[in-house]
Amino acid sequence: MRFANPILLAAALLVSPAAAQTGGTAIPTTTLSLGTATPGGGFPLYGNAFAEVMNAADPVITIAPRNTKGSNENIPLLEKGELDLALVAGEPAYEAFAGIGRAKVGLKILTAIYSNPGMFVVRADSPYRTIADLVGQPVAFGAKGSGLPILARYVLDGLGLKQDEDFKAVYLDRAGDGPAMVEDGRVAALWGAGIGWPGFAAVASSASGARFIAPSAEEITRIRAKHTFLKPLTVPAGSYPKQSESIASLGSWSFVLTREDLPDDVAYRLARTLHGAEATFCKTLAQACETTAANTVAAAPKVELIHPGVVKYFREIGVVK
Repeated sequence: MRFANPILLAAALLVSPAAAQTGGTAIPTTTLSLGTATPGGGFPLYGNAFAEVMNAADPVITIAPRNTKGSNENIPLLEKGELDLALVAGEPAYEAFAGIGRAKVGLKILTAIYSNPGMFVVRADSPYRTIADLVGQPVAFGAKGSGLPILARYVLDGLGLKQDEDFKAVYLDRAGDGPAMVEDGRVAALWGAGIGWPGFAAVASSASGARFIAPSAEEITRIRAKHTFLKPLTVPAGSYPKQSESIASLGSWSFVLTREDLPDDVAYRLARTLHGAEATFCKTLAQACETTAANTVAAAPKVELIHPGVVKYFREIGVVK
């Protein structure tokens, strides 16, 4: 729900029967929409947990998750004011903030959510062991509109490969469709990212089991030489069933972005609620253990892109000077 203009909001403070008392001041209860992605992917999993924890911690603001087509739909929906908050992968966010292929956005960062080390998963009995082995093979690169295909494009470009020309690229209608396609052989591999990503967990838990293919150390160096915004990241051992060793890869951080005109006091309240509940969120969802104030400051391309209301809170707790 969009916030009212200041006059209407002032009136609501006086007459709203659903107002909650906070610090002696009546504040109207408000619902904020949160765009996620298609079912079966990491964003709905995270978004639902985010809403659960935030709604339990703050009776004034209700977060209402909404399935979308993912990052590439969430950005224009935020710009049009049809979403208040949305999950956006690092690469689409980077392009939107930098004005790559489009005008720069005025959207703001509420929080970094988790890191996204990108890699492929194949069946454990697959003959494919390197990225080069997958050239010419059918590969599912993620759901249409999500950030995963964009991350793959940058990674492969750093190796001199083209996603749609050097592979038989498959784009999914639903993120959750990918694991079954690996299992039954319709695709040789599934591209994904993150720690605890549902698609990887599903393949690793299947009867055939899983093997992960990430860029080698030499390939990571080559990719970062061309695309410096990508960061070296590690998937710790045990992140997926039967994954006995850590996996080095690279990627970026995903964010919760806000519409440009989200009021400062609302963003401040969201930040205070979220980071006051960091321990609870971490217990609710393993990926959320990376959702911290310090990680948001480190992951943001620049502090000015963090919502001013959030920065105010960060200054109070000492993570921003």
